[in-house]
Amino acid sequence: MPVVRDFRNYPYSQPRIERCGRYLGRSSYWKLYAIENILRVVIHSVLSVQIGPAWWDSAVTPRTMRGVNETRRRYATHPHHTAPGNHDIHYIYLSTLNNIIRANSNFFLPIIPEIDQWIVRIEGILIPRNLIGHMNFPHTADRQRIDDLHREISALLLRLNQKNVAIQVPR
Repeated sequence: MPVVRDFRNYPYSQPRIERCGRYLGRSSYWKLYAIENILRVVIHSVLSVQIGPAWWDSAVTPRTMRGVNETRRRYATHPHHTAPGNHDIHYIYLSTLNNIIRANSNFFLPIIPEIDQWIVRIEGILIPRNLIGHMNFPHTADRQRIDDLHREISALLLRLNQKNVAIQVPR
């Protein structure tokens, strides 16, 4: 398979732009999608066990709650578009998910002893996530960070299962 290079370094070519898009979709975007949604599941699962089913009200800052409420209002004014989900956790981004983990690390620590390293790993893909999410082409090191975190978060889910943490999709 030929190497796909950032289209911005070459004269205009629609096929080159489309190759870049297909490449990022196949190689990185789907992993970011999985990482962000698995993280939602991990947060919800751990905090449901440690705090209770209504963990959101005590684990999230008022600022985050206001942001979620504003986003919900924007979606409500456009009912013909698909809303992110029912649970409030679906209305926040990776950086805010990481802030929830950081602020509630005492609840994660008994189940995920290396929670501080997870916070750092997630922080390490925030810029590449935004870069790809805004349709730009990351360099090899950023794509590798995403690959590594995807592999590690998949392994984390297995460990949680082995610790008998009920894996729950936030609804």
